Amino acid sequence: MKIYITGIAGFIGSHLAKKLISLGHEVSGNDNMILGELDNLPDNIKFHETDCNNYDEMVKNISGSDIVYHCAATAHEGLSVFSPNFITKNIYQASVSVITASIVNKVNRFVFCSSMARYGSQKTPFTEDMNTKPEDPYGIAKVAAEETLKLLAEIHGMEYNIAVPHNIVGPNQKYDDPFRNVMSIFINRNLQGKPAIVYGDGLQSRCFSYIDDVIFCLEKLALDKEIKSEIINIGPDEETTTLIDLAKMIANETRYNGDPIFTKPRPQEVKIASCSADKARRLLGYKTMTSLKESIKSTTNYIKKRGVRPFNYNLPLEISSDITPDTWKKRTI
Repeated sequence: MKIYITGIAGFIGSHLAKKLISLGHEVSGNDNMILGELDNLPDNIKFHETDCNNYDEMVKNISGSDIVYHCAATAHEGLSVFSPNFITKNIYQASVSVITASIVNKVNRFVFCSSMARYGSQKTPFTEDMNTKPEDPYGIAKVAAEETLKLLAEIHGMEYNIAVPHNIVGPNQKYDDPFRNVMSIFINRNLQGKPAIVYGDGLQSRCFSYIDDVIFCLEKLALDKEIKSEIINIGPDEETTTLIDLAKMIANETRYNGDPIFTKPRPQEVKIASCSADKARRLLGYKTMTSLKESIKSTTNYIKKRGVRPFNYNLPLEISSDITPDTWKKRTI
């Protein structure tokens, strides 16, 4: 089949492309390279350096595709409170562009990568039947994109599935981004002999999903004909950790001898966030294959191999005020 992937030079998109090529599919995709890396791109793909917001180009690019994965996103939940214009444009408007281009091209199935941000601060573990209660512009934009997809897909007869992966980690993740990817930020700093920086008290609790476990599920959401019109959480629910404990595990792996630095909390950060994997286990055969410790080791080895980097403040900070993190205003991560 002909499969199109947005954000193909990014973290999820590049891994997904490699998997689908190995299965014999013809893969193409686009990336605006704000967050993508050219060396993430696998061989044997057709690559378009195009922004998803460029609707006319997306119509041309997607032409002839059977399946579209929309993985592209400025997935910066915390930053969205301070750069809402930039983030929502690249979440909601970009999603509408890709959805519309897919319908125009009579794509058979559309797989949308949403976010755990859809659930907000509800009781954990989050389940797919919960009402959406996002608490920041990023989460609001993701939910708006979900609702638009469901509406337009039903009207125009396009199959769809919505994946809700959470806190994905592993090789190819951008580790010089100061605004997101907490595990990679901690590792990149520790390998430079610098302490992890923790916002708030560090008792924020998370589950982390290894990229290979996520790709296993994304593959089925596109290729299993029996699974459609579903919203499915993707990721582990067996192993939660606080950011303090994560920092300790990473320091042990990187052999960094020191304690993290604590700074003021970020506004709207959800304290406890974990998703139930029951539906993924039932419909997709999901199983957590990679432990948190193994995930940290794999990600650390990837960063060591590529080499540590200074953090790249290439995204706009639209609102700078007393509650904006000093690490962002002063560029001190």
